[in-house]
Amino acid sequence: MGTQSGKLLEVDLSSGKISTRQLNEKILHDYIGGSGLAARLFVEDAVPLTCDPLGPENILYILTGPLTGSGLPATPRFSVAAKSPLTGIWGEANSGGYFGPALKFAGWDGIVVRGQSKKPVMLVIEDQKVELKDASDLWGKDTYETADALAQRFEGKPAARMLSIGPAGENLVKFAAVCDGKHDYAGRTGLGAVMGSKKLKAIVVRGSGKLTAADPAAFAEVRKAVTEKVNEGMFTMALKAMGTNAGMVMGMNMGDVPTKNWSLGEDQACASELSSDVMNEKYLTKNSACYGCPIGCKRNVKVDEGPYKMEPGAGPEYETMASFGTMCQICNQAAVNKINELCNRLGVDTISCGCTIAFAIDCYEAGILTDKDTAGVKLTWGNADAVIEMIKKIAKREGLGNLLAEGSRAAGKKIGKNASDFAVEVKGLEAPMHDPRAFHGLGLAYAMSIRGACHLSHLDLFAEQGGVVLPEVGIEGGYMGQTSEGKAKLVWITENLASVLQSTGMCYFGAASVDFNDMAKMLNTAAGRNYTVEDLLKMGERIWLLKRSLNNLMGITIEDDRLPKKILTPTKEGGNAGSVPDIETMMKEYYEIRGLDLKGKPKKEKLAAVGLSDMAAKL
Repeated sequence: MGTQSGKLLEVDLSSGKISTRQLNEKILHDYIGGSGLAARLFVEDAVPLTCDPLGPENILYILTGPLTGSGLPATPRFSVAAKSPLTGIWGEANSGGYFGPALKFAGWDGIVVRGQSKKPVMLVIEDQKVELKDASDLWGKDTYETADALAQRFEGKPAARMLSIGPAGENLVKFAAVCDGKHDYAGRTGLGAVMGSKKLKAIVVRGSGKLTAADPAAFAEVRKAVTEKVNEGMFTMALKAMGTNAGMVMGMNMGDVPTKNWSLGEDQACASELSSDVMNEKYLTKNSACYGCPIGCKRNVKVDEGPYKMEPGAGPEYETMASFGTMCQICNQAAVNKINELCNRLGVDTISCGCTIAFAIDCYEAGILTDKDTAGVKLTWGNADAVIEMIKKIAKREGLGNLLAEGSRAAGKKIGKNASDFAVEVKGLEAPMHDPRAFHGLGLAYAMSIRGACHLSHLDLFAEQGGVVLPEVGIEGGYMGQTSEGKAKLVWITENLASVLQSTGMCYFGAASVDFNDMAKMLNTAAGRNYTVEDLLKMGERIWLLKRSLNNLMGITIEDDRLPKKILTPTKEGGNAGSVPDIETMMKEYYEIRGLDLKGKPKKEKLAAVGLSDMAAKL
């Protein structure tokens, strides 16, 4: 078995029953781990596809991959998955940090959480000792307060690692996040609300074991070679120096940074103020890293004085800097630092929260929302104090915040008039902070992403920007961003690759420095598999088609594979001026390559070819 035991912890919060579940080797071989395995278990467990995502029938999966905690560089990651309360379809999120490795060291590959507790509880895992404990005293605390309280309660060695939710998760905000410690978040698709609905405030794990590779000698050789590649990689150098915000200024030059709720193609002054250079000069206190990672892309910041003063803590990633900075026109890095801290504490996905507030600002500026609707909060461009106030209202579900807590799609429909034109989402998930008008393949990738608009369910952006060249899987490089030609095949390949990566436990930033020959060697020596690169591509396709089939069964059709109006409206300035993706042509080519019928469902012969005949029967 090597680094993957196949042993899962089953927890039924309705009955309080805790048991062990042993997976067979075939399911681990075919679905790897992480979100791929979660999707297969969702089918195996017969979760009712029409269930209320916030009801007791929804099951929450927290799963590691075979590389999680293995000792390879950049392998801390794990997945959280369930039916999403934000989108109503397959929901998944991914996080780094320390929780995933600690769970593996405790002897568990994952946790399956069923039912609902009547009172707040926490799950405590100390190697093989597992129990549910009352968490009423933690209910109402923010994620930082919760982490501090649990660290004190479970002090000692090995260190306690924890997942928790904040007030947003408790109050069932549809884009509530799951917090890993104080710095890492499984943010997207509202899985913090699923924890909140189950009254599961936190999970604490202390693991004292070690992982042993299936082939220790071969694994050591692979680890040495891969570590050298990661240490010397281009992404590593940039991320060490400037963090994930490294591309803010360059991205603005290329037309990649959404600005003023996707209405402007350029705002150089704002990008400069929100840049890594300003962070490093004025606010940075230190870098930090996830478990066993040599990159150290995370930023810790401090604001010494002024209205946005904050103590040293987790700094904003690029996505947050854009979603609240350029998107809301808050061109003040101290303010965005403070906003990031507030979102972290309350436990919300900063992408969906920032984009939903930018949507509300657009509605307010257009007169669709009034001072009466906002209870006097002036939701104008660049008003950081108004944004801070609205974030608090969202987390508490007060006033307009109660509506915005449903996400921009639902809010647009409820507000009416032409409010939905200001919502930039796909399948209910707010689009991340990269603009398909600069990279056309990204538009197709957003339209087809399983969980809704997503920049991580594929490697298209890495490929279109020239960051990865993988000839062994057909990514030759040299792509032009502002053309739609040839992008259907590129998106298909990169979706299959990402489906594998998200299941292994390796971070994209580490994976960007290796190729898929390396990936096969890592998995084979760590977990005792015999994968070829061709096997990995087929598994990626299997995982993608399984998730797509689940979405089809939950109501997704070709009508949902679309781009919002704002992304299909050209800007007049900047690097993407006049450019829009030819989504119709790309979709037609993609459907043929992917093997989807004209209703958007995988064809029976395609499902059979990848070992999903059971899904063909369901469809």
